[in-house]
Amino acid sequence: MKTKKTGRIRPARRILGDLALALAVLLTADVTVVMLRRIASVVLKADYQNIFRHELILCAVLLIGALDLRFGIFTARKGKVLKGIGWALRSAILLGTAVILFFFGKVTVGGLIHTAQPAEHAIVLGMALQNGKPTEDLLSRLDTAQRYLEQNPDATLILTGGNAGEDGRTEAAVMRDLLLERGVSEESLRLEDQAKTTKENFRNTARMIDPTAPVVLISSNYHMDRAVRTAKSAGFARILRLPAPSDPLSFGANVMWEVILDLNELKLGV
Repeated sequence: MKTKKTGRIRPARRILGDLALALAVLLTADVTVVMLRRIASVVLKADYQNIFRHELILCAVLLIGALDLRFGIFTARKGKVLKGIGWALRSAILLGTAVILFFFGKVTVGGLIHTAQPAEHAIVLGMALQNGKPTEDLLSRLDTAQRYLEQNPDATLILTGGNAGEDGRTEAAVMRDLLLERGVSEESLRLEDQAKTTKENFRNTARMIDPTAPVVLISSNYHMDRAVRTAKSAGFARILRLPAPSDPLSFGANVMWEVILDLNELKLGV
């Protein structure tokens, strides 16, 4: 009877293990390819390298968890002591995996919430330029901002972001030039081009407009959860979310970036 029960369990565990392992490998590959490409082309290389190292650590936790689910690597050895150590390691990996998946889901769900309404101002968050050029996700933010402005012609777009490229143009300036090329009126645009981080984006913008008034927040879907939280900490009281679609081929790497920063806020050693 015991043998039959084990036989029924093993195929299900094998299937779940294969699926978990495939997903962990795909995520690790996505993180590696995307981040190496960015590190080679952005100005703030050290910051990206630091995030990349931590992303790889989280990917390693997921990979080890998937391997254990598939092959039972922690409890394969005989002997009470070794099995006890194996179960302790398995528990630690399970806890780490649960934490990563929780924040991964939190970030993903946060990017699905859309609450935008007409408002006097819309903040468009910048994104690091690659070789001085906007990324696909930054262009998507501009597409979303332009559509919002077309639907609300009395609104003003606050374009944010410093971190100038090799040509000296900041993220905000690049966004402005692109929108002007598309025919957007310069009177509809204001620049916050001094910030180096998202926190500075909102601190500086709070000095330009009334933070107690409703404001539309435009950023990539994976960035929306943290962006809203950061805006609130800077004093913005009524935030209307307008997430921009992001590149699905780099979504995993981007969400893992957000997970790293979420864990860092909680002081969990990341």
